[in-house]
Amino acid sequence: MARLNSFYLSPEDWHEPFVLDGSEARHMLKVLRTPVGNTVRLFDGKGRSGLFTLTGATKSKAELNLESESFSQDCRNLTLAVGWNKSSRRGWLLEKAVELEVRSIIFFQAERSQGKLPSEVKDKWYDSMVSAAKQCGNVWLPSIENVAGGIGAVADLSADYDHSLVLWEDQEKDCLLDSGKYSGERSIVVVGPEGGFTVNEVSELTGTGFSPVSLGTSILRWETAALLCMSAFYLERQRNL
Repeated sequence: MARLNSFYLSPEDWHEPFVLDGSEARHMLKVLRTPVGNTVRLFDGKGRSGLFTLTGATKSKAELNLESESFSQDCRNLTLAVGWNKSSRRGWLLEKAVELEVRSIIFFQAERSQGKLPSEVKDKWYDSMVSAAKQCGNVWLPSIENVAGGIGAVADLSADYDHSLVLWEDQEKDCLLDSGKYSGERSIVVVGPEGGFTVNEVSELTGTGFSPVSLGTSILRWETAALLCMSAFYLERQRNL
């Protein structure tokens, strides 16, 4: 059976009468030219998905009838805290966070951050995640938060998690990240900006319970370190399904 085209409908709009508008409606009606009567799949980013029949269409609005609905259990356990980077790779990171089922992303201002952390989360960040979810079939979108207060604010989060880790390039290489130790429990992993952490930042994190871990001998870009971490937790979770 061919895979159905997927579209995002926000949780606030998941009610009768079901109407899809904006960019998602344009994608359905203008790009994919979905005819009235076809079945499509919608998801809300909070674990809910449904099969719908397209019952009516205008230039910018799709009217739908709900045929069946399902809910996916939330088994995600990784929060990734990333030092702010003025980088075109941010959208790529958010896409991979969806594909690898990260629970939440926290951006913070590190001492060596490139650029200034914005006060508000940008709509285009969610657009990147929705595109990734439509491609991979994940019905959960990570939450995103911009945390003011620098590394101190991140250090204060330790008590909210079962395990708190910081990826540090100066950590002994025999202290490699072992995601198997944290299977099934809530974990936060902190990744530095492109220039890495300062010693003072690592000291502040470890002073509140964060454990420094290594990703090996190579000096990795921040997005590579984040991807390696997300992949390790994803594979461990898949082993335990």
